[in-house]
Amino acid sequence: MSKRDYYEVLGVAKTASDGELKVAFRKLAMVHHPDRNPGDKEAELKFKELNEAYQCLSDGQKRAAYDRFGHAAFSQGGAGGPGFGNEFGDFMSDIFDTFFGDARGGPGGGGGARAGRGGGASGRERGADLRYNLEITLEEAFSGKTETIRMPTAVTCEVCGGSGAKAGSKPKTCGTCGGYGRVRAAQGFFAIERTCPTCLGRGEIIEDPCTACSGAGRVTRERSLSVNVPAGVDDGLRIRLAGEGESGLRGGPAGDLYIFLSIKPHPFFQRDGADLFCRVPISMVTAALAGEITVPVIDGSNTQVRIPAGTQTNKQFRLKGKGMPVLRSRDVGDLYIQVFVETPQNLTRRQRELLQEFDQHGTAADNHPESTGFFSRVKEFFDGLSGGAGRS
Repeated sequence: MSKRDYYEVLGVAKTASDGELKVAFRKLAMVHHPDRNPGDKEAELKFKELNEAYQCLSDGQKRAAYDRFGHAAFSQGGAGGPGFGNEFGDFMSDIFDTFFGDARGGPGGGGGARAGRGGGASGRERGADLRYNLEITLEEAFSGKTETIRMPTAVTCEVCGGSGAKAGSKPKTCGTCGGYGRVRAAQGFFAIERTCPTCLGRGEIIEDPCTACSGAGRVTRERSLSVNVPAGVDDGLRIRLAGEGESGLRGGPAGDLYIFLSIKPHPFFQRDGADLFCRVPISMVTAALAGEITVPVIDGSNTQVRIPAGTQTNKQFRLKGKGMPVLRSRDVGDLYIQVFVETPQNLTRRQRELLQEFDQHGTAADNHPESTGFFSRVKEFFDGLSGGAGRS
């Protein structure tokens, strides 16, 4: 009989997070656990199927291979390579049961099962880290701000206080592994250690789970958080709020919350580090005869910029200290005003006459040095080509 899809076995979508996989597995494992269904072969098979699915999907590399190739990823010689897959784990598990019997002390080898050495599990797992995307304006990045955000997240269950046990009760130390979460069995010179099948590695058993959180010790709620955005932040900056992520399972430590900042495009300013650039149009008359223009500043004020006579397009004027503050520093960038000369449009007849009159009296090289020099070099270039052709 072909194997069922692992996501179908756990009852989750393919996009499920690691936390969602854990919750789904533990809920179903609690229902089909052999201890709760003595003598029920179907429940035992479902429990083994759940364990196999979770062991695969909880491992990042195995999950990636399964998503790409399905069960074939773990077949001998399959697309996942010649490494050992779940079949090898099942094989070793069968050997374990054959030599040493059930981990709860059933028939088998004379060594029996005993609690694993060293560390062990407390059943309290760290919560997942969370990400929140926050978009701010350039003005807010300049001055800094305090933003209140709202987001759904897993918080400690108030009913059970995060223990996962029903009010008036508490989790009990697993009698199979003694609270270590792993069991070891020995037969002669063989010694095999594996996750405790009774508590699934948690070291504790919740006999009467909390009805509010189904034994997980946490529930999903919408939270409000105040985020301090310092002055001078740049696009793509990440702010870490320690302990503000998901609450851990059964009272475990909370994960962290990461705020990823993005800055909206500005209608006037372009940013390069701490410097700002503003492109400003000026009239042909102002560029030729000199004058003053009023330009905006990021702090909401404005300032005057003196335009000298004969200013050309792309000329830059530096306004020192009018840029962005440098994050966690007293330094401040500069504002660069880049002007471009705007050619007049929709001229009246009189304006055309004046320009034509100006053109008749303004052909001296001093009036248009760049264009005069450019076309002189063009003429020399073509004269050189003509001379070369004559000599050939």
